[in-house]
Formats: sequence, structure tokens, C-alpha cells
Amino acid sequence: MTFVVPFDGTELAEAALIRAVEFSTVLDEPITAVVVVPNLSDRYARERGWIGDDESFDLRTILSQLQRTVADIAPEANFQHIVVDRRAPAGSIATRLRNFARQADASMVFIGSENAGQIVASVSSVGAKVAAENTYDVVIVRNRGPAKATKLSERSPYQGPDGDSRNR
Repeated sequence: MTFVVPFDGTELAEAALIRAVEFSTVLDEPITAVVVVPNLSDRYARERGWIGDDESFDLRTILSQLQRTVADIAPEANFQHIVVDRRAPAGSIATRLRNFARQADASMVFIGSENAGQIVASVSSVGAKVAAENTYDVVIVRNRGPAKATKLSERSPYQGPDGDSRNR
């Protein structure tokens, strides 16, 4: 069993990874962060902040940056990537993530989504399609705030200056 975190480098993806780390400290499950990259898609990469306006797509550089971010947040986490066609629709990306979670024998999938209220209803959402799978539990992370569950807060590796659990 493992915790799987679809990761794209956004603040909510980082928050989902932090939440997975907090759960992992309590439940002793390994974590795998997985990124899906549409190959050679400058537009997709720019929308996610992976490259600047004047930069061109470089898969190796993008993966290296994302892997460093994951390692900074969760040094023990595994990092995996899936490359899809540059024009892959959201449904294809979600299918790849669901398949990955099943193959990894995920016990929980942590999804960062600001549209969590709509996540189960939005047919076009990658998160909704990943959340629809019934072979694993899904944790939807809507904000970067600290975990409110006492056991998670007490054992969180992310401590603020006053001892409170704080996300990065």
C-alpha cells in the first residue's frame, strides 16, 4: 500500500503532498508523487508555471524542477512521471493517474483542488475522474492550512515557530 499524490507543482498540489506526509507519519505508509506531463506542450507547461513566457519546453528540466520540489517537501517520497501526448485531453490524464494509483496499490490518493465542492460533479475535471475510482480512498485538499486532526498536527514534521503545525 502507498499514498499517491498527483503533483503538478501548484500550491494545492504541494499542500496535498504535505498532507500525505502528515498522514504518513501517523500511518507509516510510503508516498509516491506522480506528475503527468503532456510532451512538448509549451502552453500546458506555461499554464502550470513550469516554464516562463520566453522559455521553450524541455521535459528533462521540467521533471528535474518538479522532482526537486517534491524532495524539498517530502524527502522520503518516491517521484514518478508519466508522459502523454501533447494534446492529451483531461480524461486521458485522469485515466493515466487512476491506472497509476491502482498499479501502485494506493490506499489513499491526495488531490489538491480548489474546486473540491464541485469535484464529484465536474465531468471535465481530472481530479473528479481520479476521485471516482473506488479501489482507494481520496483526500481532497482545498487549502494550505495545517491539518486539524490532533494526531496529524502533533506528529507533523511541519512545525511553526510557536510549535503549531504549519504547512510550508
